[in-house]
Amino acid sequence: MERRKVDILCVQETRWKGSKARSIGAGFKLFYYGVDSKRNGVGVVLKEEFVRNVLEVKRVSDRVMSLKLEIEGVMLNVVSGYAPQVGCELEEKERFWSELDEVMESIPTGERVVIGADFNGHVGEGNTGDEEVMGKFGVKERNLEGQMVVDFAKRMDMGVVNTYFQKREEHRVTYKSGGRRTQVDYILCRRGNLKEISDCKVVVGESVARQHRMVVCRMTLMVCKTKRSKIEKKTKWWKLKKEECCEEFRQKLRQALGGQVVLPDDWETTAEVIRETGRKVLGVSSGRRKEDKETWWWNEEVQDSIQRKRLAKKKWDMDRTEENRQEYKELQRRVKREVSKAKKKAYEELYTRLDTREGEKDLYRLARQRDRDGKDVQQVRVIKDRDGRVLTSEESVQRRWKEYFEELMNEENEREKRVEGVNSVEQKVDKIRKDEVRKALKRMKSGKAVGPDDIPVEVWKCLGEAAVEFLANLFNRVLEMMDQLSEEVRQESPWTMMFADDIVICSESREQVEENLERWRFALERRGMKVSRSKTEYMCVNEREGSETVRLQGEEVKKVQEFKYLGSTVQSNGECGKEVKKRVQAGWNGWRKVLGVLCDQKISARIKGKVYRTVVRPAMLYGLETVSLRKRQESELEVAELKMLSM
Repeated sequence: MERRKVDILCVQETRWKGSKARSIGAGFKLFYYGVDSKRNGVGVVLKEEFVRNVLEVKRVSDRVMSLKLEIEGVMLNVVSGYAPQVGCELEEKERFWSELDEVMESIPTGERVVIGADFNGHVGEGNTGDEEVMGKFGVKERNLEGQMVVDFAKRMDMGVVNTYFQKREEHRVTYKSGGRRTQVDYILCRRGNLKEISDCKVVVGESVARQHRMVVCRMTLMVCKTKRSKIEKKTKWWKLKKEECCEEFRQKLRQALGGQVVLPDDWETTAEVIRETGRKVLGVSSGRRKEDKETWWWNEEVQDSIQRKRLAKKKWDMDRTEENRQEYKELQRRVKREVSKAKKKAYEELYTRLDTREGEKDLYRLARQRDRDGKDVQQVRVIKDRDGRVLTSEESVQRRWKEYFEELMNEENEREKRVEGVNSVEQKVDKIRKDEVRKALKRMKSGKAVGPDDIPVEVWKCLGEAAVEFLANLFNRVLEMMDQLSEEVRQESPWTMMFADDIVICSESREQVEENLERWRFALERRGMKVSRSKTEYMCVNEREGSETVRLQGEEVKKVQEFKYLGSTVQSNGECGKEVKKRVQAGWNGWRKVLGVLCDQKISARIKGKVYRTVVRPAMLYGLETVSLRKRQESELEVAELKMLSM
């Protein structure tokens, strides 16, 4: 693909079991589907720059799958198909064409479609009576399966691209076996988009498959060029792990502050000076995406052998003598041995390094990379409008979000005027001490993602006592401000739990709940917001018979036996069975994320155990530290853990 400058490739007879995506080297990614490792299977290979354009992947069967891509505002659907052979049952053939029809009918008429398929049929040479869907340049005579291809093209208003370009027969034949030379692989597109196809032919001399030959067409999409956002350049804060870099950073920061050792009290000034000094001393990243290195183990010897094999295949295609055939077969066997040997040696070195203390970080990076490579859609960049049409431009996406929030947020009530000034609070709050800040910094782990201020914990550790004093003063000023802002919400007991828009009101009686709920409603509606009646629910713990329902302005509030708050499930009977089941599921999700490492037989059991203890088990036990578990629930956790460890 790289040599022939092919960006998108439809492949058939992959014979890979499963429905995943994986990197295959040189920046290319394969999306595949198969149910049997011995027959059928289809896939689509994309160049790296198009992988991020994938919006949707439909795996219909081991004979039909499709990808939807958004390319500079143009929606392109790529369909890979593998029709049953001539000797297959009629029912199987009908099922294939039915699946292909369903895929086409699900694609909006305004979107482009390209089908690359092994139809196992001959549309034939000439186009008498079928001029609207095919050209004259086929191969030999049409058979029953070829007629099905033509009928499909008529149903879906498509054209058989191969047949529109006059080429030598050698560049039209897609299948060669023994003395047979036929055309069974075709590329189809909508008739209205045929003008975008500038060329289509069979590529000769590529050792892709023994019998089939690659069909390549050149398609030019008329797109509106949009400015792509560049990857943000990041400061190389990780260099602060080196003492010499840390010392240089401290000296340059002191110079930037005019020689003073103490950091300024103003946060904005201090943060900007730290960021600017970090960029100058430590440098920034290039802003380019990391190159895919799936074939990092290739050496010059392997590449030379592959090149010799390719030339031998081309020589055999041009002159089919027994001598050329034997030469090609021998080179094919030799390349297999050399590739296997080089790959084995490289991976042995990799796994040896991963088994060391220095290689443990690379292990987690490898697990994340393998999990990311297995996902179909890496980033969601578009949304749909009210009618289900995909919006691609940034302006239309923003307009749709604006419409959504205008409907969601209620603005029918007038907002009250904000009170000018805030009364100071007389109550004293214990100040944060320097030793508390010092201990907190010591406990914090390095290498974590930065926040909005773009300053990691490594900076504060590097600055030592100057950072401790600055942070202690900063946190105390924050506490003073929060003390003033929270004056009216402080109560004797924390009966109201608030996190963003998730609010829980607790009381000992129904009357108190209704009273507090009414106070919240009144306060919110005064400020132009509205309490959702449909989403507001209540739950009774240790409910007595005859307890009345809770009402909001006379309207009955929905009663539930359980509810979720901040991801945790609370049940009215005080049980925690639902929460345990949810944590078990979270454990399985974590297990699947590191599956590429846990199921790798070449990684040692010690390393796998550490990955399990640091990734899977914390996910399964999160939030259960203070929960009283019954024997049955403990058993559920143990069974799940045993299953994970036995796989």
